[in-house]
Amino acid sequence: MNTSRTGRAETAGAKRGISTIGLCLAIALLEGLDLQSAGVAGPRMAKEFSLAVAQMGWAFSAGAIGLLPGAALGGRFADWFGRKRVLMVSVALFGVFSLATTQVWSFESLLVARLLTGLGLGAAMPNLIALCSEAAPAHQRGTAVGAMYCGMPFGAALAAVIGIVSTDAGGWRHVFYVGGFGPLLMVPLLAIFLRESEQFVETRSASGSLAATPGVADALWRHGRARTTLALWVSYLGTLIVLYFLMNWLPSMVLSRGLSHTQAGVVLMMFNIGGGIGAIGIANVMDRFGRRGTVVGMYVGIALALGALAGSAGATSMAVGGLLCGLFLVGGQSVLYALAGHAYPTEVRGTGVGAAVAVGRLGSILGPLVAGQLFALGQSASMLVAASIPLIVIAALAALTVVGAFASRRRDGDAVFDTRGI
Repeated sequence: MNTSRTGRAETAGAKRGISTIGLCLAIALLEGLDLQSAGVAGPRMAKEFSLAVAQMGWAFSAGAIGLLPGAALGGRFADWFGRKRVLMVSVALFGVFSLATTQVWSFESLLVARLLTGLGLGAAMPNLIALCSEAAPAHQRGTAVGAMYCGMPFGAALAAVIGIVSTDAGGWRHVFYVGGFGPLLMVPLLAIFLRESEQFVETRSASGSLAATPGVADALWRHGRARTTLALWVSYLGTLIVLYFLMNWLPSMVLSRGLSHTQAGVVLMMFNIGGGIGAIGIANVMDRFGRRGTVVGMYVGIALALGALAGSAGATSMAVGGLLCGLFLVGGQSVLYALAGHAYPTEVRGTGVGAAVAVGRLGSILGPLVAGQLFALGQSASMLVAASIPLIVIAALAALTVVGAFASRRRDGDAVFDTRGI
C-alpha cells in the first residue's frame, strides 16, 4: 500500500515537473524571440529612422541595459514572493513594452521602449532557472534547465523567420507584435497551470516569514560561496559578451560580406537552431558524464566555432560557422545556468542566480555596444570574431573554478551544494 502510494506521488510529481518545464520553455521561447527581435529588425529600423551604426549599437544595448537590474531584482523578488508571481509580472512587462516598440516615433522613444522591455526580460530568466531547477531531481537539473533554455534560440530562430517573410519597409514591426501578444496570452495560462515551486513553499513554511530570507551578502559571499559566486560572474560575463555580440550583429556581418537579407536571415536561423540543439544536448551530456569534461569540451568547441566563422566568406560557410557558434555558445550558456542552479540552496537560489545573470548581462550590454563602435571605426567582422577567443578562454577558466568549488565541497561533505555529476 505504501509503495503504491509512493509510486503515485512520484508520478504526480514527475507530471508537475514536466508541466512546469513545458510552461517555462514556452516563456523562454518568447523571451528568445524578443531578445533577437532588435537584431532582426535593426537594418530596416535604421533605414526608417535614419540611424547611424553607432546609434544602432545603443538601440541594441538599451534592452540589454534593462536586463541587468531586471535580473537582479527578479531573482531577489523570487526569494521573497515566490517564483510564479514574479515570473507572471515579468512576462506581462516585456509583452507590453514589446508592443510599445511598434509605436516608437524617434531614436529616444526606441531606447525607452527597449530599456523597459529588457527590464521584464531580465526579471523572467532567474525565475525560469529556479523553477526548472526545483522541478527536477538534482541529478537531472542540468537537463531540465537545458530543456527550458533551448526555447531561447528556437524563439530567436522564429524571429529570424519572421524577418525573412516580412519584406515590406515597415515589416520590422511584425516581430515585435508577435513578441508582445505572445507573452500577454501566456500570463493567464501561467496563472492557471503553473505550480509554485514545492521546494520554495517548503522552505518558506519552515522559515515562517519573509523577514527570515537571508540577506544578499549571506546569499552570495558567506558560507563558503564567495569563490563560486565570483567565478560564476566572470564566466557569465565573458560568455555573454560574445553571445550577444553575435546575436545582435550577425545579420549585419553577413550583409557586410555582400550577401543578401535572405541569406543573413538563414545564417541567423542556423545560429539559433544550433543553439537549441546545444542547449539541451550539452546540458544532458553534463548530467550523464560530469561537469569538468563537459565544460572543457564546450569551451574548446566555442573557440573552434569562432575561428570557423571568422574565416568564412560564402553563404554556406557562414551558415555552418553560425550553426557551430550557436551550438557551443548557447549550449554553453545553458550549462552555466544549470551550474548556478546547483550552486545555491533553495532559500537564496533566486538571489544567487539573479545576481549571476545580472552580472552576465553586462556582457550583453558591452558586446553589441563595443562591436558597434568598432564597426563604426572600420574594423572588420572577422577581426572582432577572432578577438573574442581570449574572452572565451577566461570564461572557461572561471567555469572550471566553479566546478572545482563543487568538487571541494563534495570532499568536505558539505550538503549546501549539490555536487553530483562532477
